[in-house]
Amino acid sequence: MKSRIKISFLTAALACLTLPVVAQSTTPPTGNTIKDRQENQQDRIKQGVKSGELTPQEARRLEKNHQRINNEIRQDRAANGGKLTPQEKRQITKQQNRESRAIYKQKHDGQTR
Repeated sequence: MKSRIKISFLTAALACLTLPVVAQSTTPPTGNTIKDRQENQQDRIKQGVKSGELTPQEARRLEKNHQRINNEIRQDRAANGGKLTPQEKRQITKQQNRESRAIYKQKHDGQTR
């Protein structure tokens, strides 16, 4: 009887420990890739223009920065056979973070078209 209870507890404990591993997805969550972030930021700029939160000058400046990051990604991939090195990924992520903050600030600075 005691061994049955031990086996039941061990089985339950094992199930609890393995469940998170089984539940993990092999694909990254949306918005976690460089491409997803670039698309998201582009959408944020478009939405800001549409709603009037961004002036035409602000939108042009943000678009210019966005295009600069896209060009850098394209050049880095061309130089490395279609892949980005970990260092390049970190650099792009820093630039995307900076751009995201700029979009937020421009949309919330009170200027309208």
